Amino acid sequence: MGFTTRPVIQGTNGVVASTHYLASVEGLRVLQECGNVFDAGAAMWFCLGLLKPHLIGAAGECPILFYHDDRVVSVNGQGPAPMAATIDWFKEQGYPMIPEDGFTPACVPGAYDAWLTTLEEYGSMGLDRVLDPAIRIASKGFPMFPTLAEFLKKLEHRFSTEWPTTSKVYLPEGRAPLVGELINNPDWARTFKAIRKEYVEAAKTSREAGFDAARKYFYEGPVAEKMIDFMQSFKCRDVYGKENHGLLSLDDLSGYRASFEESVHVDYMGLDVHKCDTWTQGPVLLQQLRILENYDLESLGHNTAEYIHTLMEAAKLAFADREHYYADPAFEDVPLDWLLSREYAKQRAEQITPEASMLQRPGGVEPFMLEESGAKPFFEGDTVHIEAVDQYGNMISATPSGGWLRTSPLIPGLGFPTSTRAQFLHLDPDHVEALKPGKKPSTTLTPSLVTQEGNPYMVFGTPGGDKQDQWTLQFFLNYVVFGMNVQEALDAPTAHTSHFPASFWPHPVRPGEISIEPRIPEKVAAGLSRRGHKVKISKPWSHGRCLAIRYDPVSGLISGGASPRTGEPYAIGW
Repeated sequence: MGFTTRPVIQGTNGVVASTHYLASVEGLRVLQECGNVFDAGAAMWFCLGLLKPHLIGAAGECPILFYHDDRVVSVNGQGPAPMAATIDWFKEQGYPMIPEDGFTPACVPGAYDAWLTTLEEYGSMGLDRVLDPAIRIASKGFPMFPTLAEFLKKLEHRFSTEWPTTSKVYLPEGRAPLVGELINNPDWARTFKAIRKEYVEAAKTSREAGFDAARKYFYEGPVAEKMIDFMQSFKCRDVYGKENHGLLSLDDLSGYRASFEESVHVDYMGLDVHKCDTWTQGPVLLQQLRILENYDLESLGHNTAEYIHTLMEAAKLAFADREHYYADPAFEDVPLDWLLSREYAKQRAEQITPEASMLQRPGGVEPFMLEESGAKPFFEGDTVHIEAVDQYGNMISATPSGGWLRTSPLIPGLGFPTSTRAQFLHLDPDHVEALKPGKKPSTTLTPSLVTQEGNPYMVFGTPGGDKQDQWTLQFFLNYVVFGMNVQEALDAPTAHTSHFPASFWPHPVRPGEISIEPRIPEKVAAGLSRRGHKVKISKPWSHGRCLAIRYDPVSGLISGGASPRTGEPYAIGW
């Protein structure tokens, strides 16, 4: 404790954080121009679609949590599977699983309307101003940074031999750009300049008309038409070597709207921790907190073998429930009140013993052994994160993803690819996440928001697929249990387990495996091994890119930070 790589960013007017510093700058600029956290969040989302195209795209998905007018609201920005997507169709095509790439796993883009719906209801700026920074980046370009350059180098062959639309933008010289070279996306700029124009013309009548025009242009007009035409005229090869057209239709797109929902929350140490519903994995963090209430964590000692063992075993139990119960609540009956009850959590805590469990133990189900399975994917799923807090205590936390550059080619004329989130659904009709037409996959994306006695307190989150609610849990405990400041809590080394089936294709299982960052002492790793854990030492500073912003409603002080992992995330404020 006491070690930080960066200072805590503090201010009284506003603080923003994102997983790329250029997006953070644009978010802060919006606040400085009297925009609010909703305007800042949307501006950062549009920018990140260009700055981190391997992790996020305009056709992806996004859960959002925000605090405004004394209430917490969840925005459901996960699009559903196409109505033509059925288990029978995939089995007739000979698929053992829904593939991670190509056109067949495409879902309806949800993030775009999630941000439009949020801006229309709560934003203070026009869509034209919110779009301007991203259009400028798409037109003038941005400097290539190491992690994106490395990614493009890995996929250079596929882009150059199979996906000419992607190659044209991301291999402009016939090779992956070098660090520091500028890269732009003219088609993206043209697409969103057209949307901006539609918005501005219609907004002369009313703000509502402007947003409606921007929505229709994307989901019913030229964007939708180009998207569907491409998926019906071009066959895309997937990881199984199969070539197929897409299953999405214009009807799927035109019928979609994002929605506002109640958050799901539990109280912990006098704080109310809020997550999105089980169309995300968010409640697993709440289940872990409920289980860990039964322990004096401070007495275990920070990052001791006993402490990490307790966290890993609690995670195994919570994620076993995720695997067995979590799904789109519009399609499946999820017993969430029971799963989040203190009575159930106490029973779960009693299942934790001094030895690491190798069993999968969903509640109410006979435990069973897991078998190691599934090769490690070529590129494990990842994403971005966004946060903003203003002087009035308005807070927003969002974890956008999908529409990745790596799993689907750029749509001609649009500058972005389709989503492939349906890979999270299963072809086993008895699985809670069984594919059904119009069903939303239960995404790993999981922003967090905390209140105290109804007042704003904190937002936090991280990229990282299945690990998100393990790494952010440890950040939160670092802050509230061990008294670290925001940056200390972000910098502290973490651990995670891969014991349960992964959400991403090919859903690998690693029974008993836990990964720790090497700054955790060797004696702790040895102690975990003695308890039966299969300990893997991760690369230094490799566990996530967690962000956090704390608001003090008494003093008005706002304190933010960003994990230094990968180098690009930054918090900034004034």
